[in-house]
Amino acid sequence: MKKHVIAAALLFAAALPFKLSAQTYVADKTIALPGDGGYDYLAIDKVNRNLYISHSTTVNIISLDAEQPVGVIGNMKGVHGIAIVNKLNRGFISDGKANAVVVFDLKTFKTITTIALTGANGPDAIMYDPFSDRVFTFNGESDNSSVINPSTLKQVGTVALGGGPEFAVSDGKGLIYNNLEDKSSLNVIDSKKLKVIKNYPLAPCSGPTGLALDAVNKRLFTVCRENKGVSVVDINTGKVTATLPIGAGVDAVVYDAETKLIFCSCGDGVTTIIKQKSADEYEVVQSLKTAERAKTMALDAKTHKIYLSVAQFQPGTRTTVPNTFEVLVYKPN
Repeated sequence: MKKHVIAAALLFAAALPFKLSAQTYVADKTIALPGDGGYDYLAIDKVNRNLYISHSTTVNIISLDAEQPVGVIGNMKGVHGIAIVNKLNRGFISDGKANAVVVFDLKTFKTITTIALTGANGPDAIMYDPFSDRVFTFNGESDNSSVINPSTLKQVGTVALGGGPEFAVSDGKGLIYNNLEDKSSLNVIDSKKLKVIKNYPLAPCSGPTGLALDAVNKRLFTVCRENKGVSVVDINTGKVTATLPIGAGVDAVVYDAETKLIFCSCGDGVTTIIKQKSADEYEVVQSLKTAERAKTMALDAKTHKIYLSVAQFQPGTRTTVPNTFEVLVYKPN
């Protein structure tokens, strides 16, 4: 009987999801991509299992299951972000230098149309809010957000933000949270009324960029370049409840709701991995060595892998070395 109990216990332990044990990451592979120039956001289409990588005037596409390039969307002036609207089979790309949004088909990757934005300068971050059924761009040079109806493909409004916006996330219930990098504060936007209803100071966070949401515990994770930290914000009160040290030159942050891990990708070549022990208790568990200037990132919630884009640069410049652009893949250890 004892042997059967032990065997059953071992089988149960083997079947446990890795989230109960895996807390660190290791390098898995690199995926080379064509083309030169700079890079910005990455985005994942969970339904079609594709990873979209902004890359200068193009968007590269990688199949998450095959981990191989499967397409390119080109002919843009300066790509920043990608938003996914699965119910319409459409993707939306912020073309910052064109002050436009490029719409494409999620299955064929063919361009559907280009939406010229009114009153916008430098569209950067872009996101889809399912509650209002609208796409929002965050325009870094005009301190506002352009709002698009994804069905009609028309701009339907503009939201004044009161500062230079960085990344934004939706709670799916009518509120959008948006970092103001130059104000070191956080906007709360009513996605139906299209207006800012609250603004919270983020001190000691200074220069906030990336933003991630823990919807269950109602916590935001905002990464901050100037003080090299990630701050935890209670969305009910707007108060910063914890701040932890991270690397220099941070850009992105992602949260894995299953493993309770927070990933902060930094331009100094380190991704800081933090364990959420409770809503307001956190611990740095790993400083994952990646590559210098690998500061943008996406998380595959299915495999729990993280993907970072990077290129080599000519010494002392912002000019990339030709044919060095790639995506770095890291997996749970």
